[in-house]
Amino acid sequence: MINDLNLRPATPADVPVLFRLIERLAEYEKLSHAVTGNANDLKEHLFGSKPYVEAIIAEYNGQAVGFALFFHNYSTFLTKPGIYLEDLFVLPAYRRQGIGKQIFSYLAKLAVDRGCGRMEWSVLDWNQPAIAFYERIGADVLPDWRICRVAGESLTNLASAPLTSSASDVGSR
Repeated sequence: MINDLNLRPATPADVPVLFRLIERLAEYEKLSHAVTGNANDLKEHLFGSKPYVEAIIAEYNGQAVGFALFFHNYSTFLTKPGIYLEDLFVLPAYRRQGIGKQIFSYLAKLAVDRGCGRMEWSVLDWNQPAIAFYERIGADVLPDWRICRVAGESLTNLASAPLTSSASDVGSR
């Protein structure tokens, strides 16, 4: 199957199928209720005047069977850019055939070509098959780090908070 696999950057024409794959990922992660975006916004963020993200499509026999969506981040300690993998998904019927590993290899080559110091992503703690896969490809699952997020009303409230400085703000990471 790997011989029939094609990995390529997404194009504007791929956005509808990419969004459907995102919805399938949400179903798998039991997070369908969290999908509030739409294909039009995705297209703008991928290909608009100020792109925020990039995506690759995994095709088998001309059919999209997976994707990866990623963007650049930055490591102050390495003083190098990195690639943050927001999502990687392969349709269940196409798993365990090396597609996920090929996607990771593609992204790793891209990171090296772009002078990045690392690739990072998150994984749900219940997703043991994914964790085992990541460890097999050489990833470290960092036990001491937690994801922090401010969204929705909390984001709006934080944005409208008065700007003040305090000694307790210094050195927080």
